[in-house]
Amino acid sequence: MNPLPSPPLLVITDRHQARRPLDELAEAAFAGGCRWLSVREKDLDPAARLRLLRRLVVIGARAGAVVSVHDDLAGAAATGAALHLPAAAEPDRVRASVGPDRLIGRSAHAQDPLAGRAVSGLDYVTLSPVLLSASKPGYGPALGYGGLAEAAAAASVPVIALGGIETPADARASLGAGAAGVAIMGAVMRAADPQATVSALLSAFRVTATA
Repeated sequence: MNPLPSPPLLVITDRHQARRPLDELAEAAFAGGCRWLSVREKDLDPAARLRLLRRLVVIGARAGAVVSVHDDLAGAAATGAALHLPAAAEPDRVRASVGPDRLIGRSAHAQDPLAGRAVSGLDYVTLSPVLLSASKPGYGPALGYGGLAEAAAAASVPVIALGGIETPADARASLGAGAAGVAIMGAVMRAADPQATVSALLSAFRVTATA
Protein backbone atom coordinates (compact mmCIF):
# COMPACT_ATOMS: atom_id res chain seq x y z
CA MET A 1 0.00 0.00 0.00
CA ASN A 2 1.37 3.40 -0.98
CA PRO A 3 1.61 6.10 1.71
CA LEU A 4 -0.77 9.03 1.60
CA PRO A 5 0.60 12.49 0.85
CA SER A 6 1.59 14.37 3.97
CA PRO A 7 -0.33 16.15 5.31
CA PRO A 8 -3.34 14.09 4.16
CA LEU A 9 -5.48 17.09 3.25
CA LEU A 10 -6.98 16.41 -0.19
CA VAL A 11 -8.20 19.48 -2.08
CA ILE A 12 -10.64 18.53 -4.86
CA THR A 13 -11.17 20.91 -7.76
CA ASP A 14 -14.45 22.24 -9.12
CA ARG A 15 -13.96 25.05 -11.61
CA HIS A 16 -17.67 25.91 -11.43
CA GLN A 17 -17.28 26.95 -7.77
CA ALA A 18 -13.74 28.32 -8.04
CA ARG A 19 -13.31 32.07 -7.60
CA ARG A 20 -10.13 32.09 -9.68
CA PRO A 21 -8.57 29.94 -12.43
CA LEU A 22 -7.60 26.48 -11.21
CA ASP A 23 -3.93 27.03 -12.01
CA GLU A 24 -3.88 30.07 -9.69
CA LEU A 25 -5.95 28.30 -7.09
CA ALA A 26 -3.58 25.32 -7.08
CA GLU A 27 -0.58 27.62 -6.64
CA ALA A 28 -2.31 29.28 -3.68
CA ALA A 29 -3.32 25.96 -2.10
CA PHE A 30 0.23 24.63 -2.38
CA ALA A 31 1.59 27.86 -0.93
CA GLY A 32 -0.75 27.31 2.02
CA GLY A 33 0.74 23.86 2.67
CA CYS A 34 -1.51 21.56 0.61
CA ARG A 35 0.41 18.61 -0.81
CA TRP A 36 -2.47 16.73 -2.43
CA LEU A 37 -4.81 18.04 -5.13
CA SER A 38 -7.28 16.06 -7.22
CA VAL A 39 -8.65 17.24 -10.54
CA ARG A 40 -12.37 16.45 -10.64
CA GLU A 41 -13.47 18.09 -13.88
CA LYS A 42 -15.47 15.23 -15.37
CA ASP A 43 -17.59 17.47 -17.59
CA LEU A 44 -14.57 19.12 -19.19
CA ASP A 45 -13.67 18.12 -22.73
CA PRO A 46 -11.04 15.34 -22.44
CA ALA A 47 -8.42 17.26 -24.41
CA ALA A 48 -8.94 20.37 -22.30
CA ARG A 49 -8.88 18.29 -19.12
CA LEU A 50 -5.59 16.73 -20.17
CA ARG A 51 -4.06 20.15 -20.81
CA LEU A 52 -5.24 21.31 -17.38
CA LEU A 53 -3.95 18.16 -15.73
CA ARG A 54 -0.53 18.54 -17.37
CA ARG A 55 -0.24 22.09 -16.04
CA LEU A 56 -1.34 21.14 -12.53
CA VAL A 57 1.04 18.17 -12.38
CA VAL A 58 3.92 20.54 -13.20
CA ILE A 59 2.75 23.06 -10.59
CA GLY A 60 2.37 20.26 -8.06
CA ALA A 61 5.84 18.89 -8.78
CA ARG A 62 7.37 22.29 -8.03
CA ALA A 63 5.66 22.21 -4.62
CA GLY A 64 6.47 18.57 -3.90
CA ALA A 65 2.75 17.79 -4.07
CA VAL A 66 0.77 14.85 -5.44
CA VAL A 67 -1.79 15.64 -8.14
CA SER A 68 -4.56 13.11 -8.80
CA VAL A 69 -7.24 12.93 -11.44
CA HIS A 70 -10.78 11.61 -11.02
CA ASP A 71 -11.90 8.75 -13.25
CA ASP A 72 -9.41 9.37 -16.06
CA LEU A 73 -7.04 6.45 -16.55
CA ALA A 74 -5.74 7.84 -19.85
CA GLY A 75 -4.98 11.21 -18.26
CA ALA A 76 -3.19 9.57 -15.36
CA ALA A 77 -1.14 7.42 -17.75
CA ALA A 78 -0.19 10.43 -19.88
CA THR A 79 0.89 12.65 -17.00
CA GLY A 80 1.96 10.34 -14.17
CA ALA A 81 -0.87 11.67 -12.02
CA ALA A 82 -2.35 9.62 -9.21
CA LEU A 83 -5.81 8.22 -9.84
CA HIS A 84 -9.13 8.49 -8.02
CA LEU A 85 -11.78 6.00 -9.10
CA PRO A 86 -15.58 6.12 -8.94
CA ALA A 87 -17.41 3.88 -6.49
CA ALA A 88 -18.30 1.28 -9.13
CA ALA A 89 -14.74 0.79 -10.38
CA GLU A 90 -12.80 -2.46 -10.06
CA PRO A 91 -9.57 -1.35 -8.40
CA ASP A 92 -7.73 -4.66 -8.85
CA ARG A 93 -7.95 -4.31 -12.63
CA VAL A 94 -6.78 -0.70 -12.49
CA ARG A 95 -3.90 -1.61 -10.18
CA ALA A 96 -2.80 -4.33 -12.58
CA SER A 97 -2.84 -1.76 -15.39
CA VAL A 98 -0.93 1.07 -13.70
CA GLY A 99 1.47 -0.90 -11.49
CA PRO A 100 2.17 -0.99 -7.77
CA ASP A 101 3.60 2.50 -7.26
CA ARG A 102 0.70 4.69 -8.42
CA LEU A 103 -1.46 6.18 -5.64
CA ILE A 104 -5.01 4.93 -6.24
CA GLY A 105 -8.16 5.74 -4.30
CA ARG A 106 -11.87 5.25 -4.75
CA SER A 107 -15.05 7.00 -3.71
CA ALA A 108 -17.14 5.18 -1.11
CA HIS A 109 -20.48 5.79 0.57
CA ALA A 110 -22.23 4.63 3.70
CA GLN A 111 -23.38 1.28 2.37
CA ASP A 112 -20.09 0.31 0.68
CA PRO A 113 -17.86 -2.42 2.16
CA LEU A 114 -14.46 -1.03 3.09
CA ALA A 115 -12.51 -4.20 3.82
CA GLY A 116 -11.20 -7.26 2.00
CA ARG A 117 -11.63 -7.70 -1.73
CA ALA A 118 -13.84 -4.59 -2.02
CA VAL A 119 -10.80 -2.37 -1.45
CA SER A 120 -8.05 -4.64 -2.79
CA GLY A 121 -5.61 -2.62 -4.86
CA LEU A 122 -6.56 0.68 -3.22
CA ASP A 123 -4.42 2.97 -1.11
CA TYR A 124 -7.38 4.85 0.40
CA VAL A 125 -11.08 5.58 0.06
CA THR A 126 -12.94 8.85 0.38
CA LEU A 127 -16.06 8.31 2.48
CA SER A 128 -18.97 10.69 2.00
CA PRO A 129 -20.98 12.54 2.97
CA VAL A 130 -19.76 12.97 6.53
CA LEU A 131 -21.77 16.19 6.89
CA LEU A 132 -24.34 17.81 4.64
CA SER A 133 -22.51 19.41 1.76
CA ALA A 134 -23.04 22.82 0.20
CA SER A 135 -21.23 21.55 -2.90
CA LYS A 136 -23.80 18.77 -3.34
CA PRO A 137 -27.05 19.96 -1.78
CA GLY A 138 -29.51 17.14 -1.17
CA TYR A 139 -26.74 14.52 -1.20
CA GLY A 140 -27.01 12.30 1.83
CA PRO A 141 -28.08 11.40 4.40
CA ALA A 142 -24.96 12.46 6.23
CA LEU A 143 -23.01 9.80 8.12
CA GLY A 144 -22.10 12.10 11.00
CA TYR A 145 -18.97 11.58 13.04
CA GLY A 146 -20.40 8.43 14.63
CA GLY A 147 -20.94 6.80 11.24
CA LEU A 148 -17.49 7.91 10.15
CA ALA A 149 -15.96 6.36 13.25
CA GLU A 150 -17.70 3.02 12.64
CA ALA A 151 -16.64 2.92 8.99
CA ALA A 152 -13.05 3.92 9.71
CA ALA A 153 -12.73 1.27 12.42
CA ALA A 154 -13.97 -1.45 10.03
CA ALA A 155 -11.93 -0.33 7.00
CA SER A 156 -8.78 -2.10 5.88
CA VAL A 157 -7.50 0.99 4.02
CA PRO A 158 -7.18 4.61 5.19
CA VAL A 159 -10.45 6.53 5.12
CA ILE A 160 -10.49 10.15 3.94
CA ALA A 161 -13.51 12.04 5.29
CA LEU A 162 -15.41 13.96 2.60
CA GLY A 163 -18.56 16.04 2.46
CA GLY A 164 -19.49 19.19 4.33
CA ILE A 165 -16.08 19.65 5.91
CA GLU A 166 -15.63 23.40 5.81
CA THR A 167 -13.69 24.50 8.90
CA PRO A 168 -10.70 23.45 10.99
CA ALA A 169 -13.17 22.28 13.65
CA ASP A 170 -14.86 19.98 11.12
CA ALA A 171 -11.47 18.60 10.12
CA ARG A 172 -10.41 18.04 13.74
CA ALA A 173 -13.64 16.20 14.50
CA SER A 174 -13.21 13.99 11.43
CA LEU A 175 -9.65 13.10 12.37
CA GLY A 176 -10.75 12.50 15.94
CA ALA A 177 -13.38 10.05 14.65
CA GLY A 178 -10.67 7.96 13.03
CA ALA A 179 -10.30 9.41 9.53
CA ALA A 180 -6.77 9.22 8.17
CA GLY A 181 -7.29 12.53 6.39
CA VAL A 182 -9.90 14.93 5.11
CA ALA A 183 -10.99 16.03 1.64
CA ILE A 184 -12.16 19.57 0.93
CA MET A 185 -13.81 21.06 -2.12
CA GLY A 186 -16.09 24.06 -1.66
CA ALA A 187 -14.33 25.68 1.28
CA VAL A 188 -11.18 26.09 -0.81
CA MET A 189 -12.79 26.60 -4.21
CA ARG A 190 -15.00 29.42 -2.92
CA ALA A 191 -12.42 31.01 -0.65
CA ALA A 192 -11.42 34.63 -1.20
CA ASP A 193 -7.98 33.63 0.10
CA PRO A 194 -7.41 29.91 -0.61
CA GLN A 195 -3.87 30.01 0.74
CA ALA A 196 -5.07 31.21 4.14
CA THR A 197 -7.98 28.77 4.07
CA VAL A 198 -5.69 25.80 3.46
CA SER A 199 -3.26 26.98 6.13
CA ALA A 200 -6.10 27.23 8.65
CA LEU A 201 -7.43 23.77 7.76
CA LEU A 202 -3.97 22.30 8.24
CA SER A 203 -3.98 23.51 11.84
CA ALA A 204 -6.37 20.63 12.53
CA PHE A 205 -3.63 18.15 11.66
CA ARG A 206 -1.12 19.86 13.92
CA VAL A 207 -3.54 19.89 16.85
CA THR A 208 -4.46 16.22 16.30
CA ALA A 209 -0.81 15.20 16.08
CA THR A 210 -0.03 16.77 19.45
CA ALA A 211 -3.23 15.69 21.24
